[in-house]
Amino acid sequence: MEISGKVAIVTGAGAGIGAALARRLVAGGARVVLADLDAESAGRGAESLGSGAVAVGGDVADEQVIRGLIERAEAEFGPVDLYFANAGIGGGAGLDSTDQQWAAALEVNVMAHVRAARLLVPGWQERGGGYFVATASAAGLLTQLGSAPYAVSKHAAVGFAEWLSVTYGDHGIRVSCVCPMGVDTRLLHTGLVPPEHAAEAELAVKAVTTAGAVLSPDEVAEVVLAGVADEHFLILPHPEVLKMYRNKGSDYDRWLDGMRRFQAALQG
Repeated sequence: MEISGKVAIVTGAGAGIGAALARRLVAGGARVVLADLDAESAGRGAESLGSGAVAVGGDVADEQVIRGLIERAEAEFGPVDLYFANAGIGGGAGLDSTDQQWAAALEVNVMAHVRAARLLVPGWQERGGGYFVATASAAGLLTQLGSAPYAVSKHAAVGFAEWLSVTYGDHGIRVSCVCPMGVDTRLLHTGLVPPEHAAEAELAVKAVTTAGAVLSPDEVAEVVLAGVADEHFLILPHPEVLKMYRNKGSDYDRWLDGMRRFQAALQG
């Protein structure tokens, strides 16, 4: 996949990984629609990128908002070639997470991907190609201590990306799934678990920051676009996640026991 001349949509592009992806895409010759719930942040980002970028505010889990993103991209630049489903949220803590917290995590972290694919894939099939990039998390391959909704919704995001690739990969549609560990974003520091659950919030952050290096959004974006260029399905900004994932699969019970010990050490 060569990004020069392509049209891309990036969700969650007001800050963090999404903003970094938008910058690198425009620098590489793509034209980009930046989408974010925070319309002002997305607007500032698009303005800084010049004529190759525009911004749209809205909830990217809403099918009508996604439809509007696609229509804006087509009106400004042409048919969409790449969709970066990057927006994500944390969620509740454990079993006391409310139904509303579960629903919010599933809406943004999973159903936003499903709805975007539903709108884009038929057109991509007709055109003979398209690229869907899902930002999941290492939590989607491993787990997330301290937050059940985040862990479960990110597993689901990985599962949907897998299904999309298997089902449409022979129709010219490429799929990548991005699974980083710690990234220096607002989500890591304040958004994985609501602040009223102080113990779980501290556990969630410690679990990520002690497992490996905390990367900058720009470092992650560089790895993501390299992975897209090579059309890799699994993109791992932290390469050590692959070893962890293999260890999990090779002996699930041993891995679970190790995670319980890791959790106890962080809490102790």
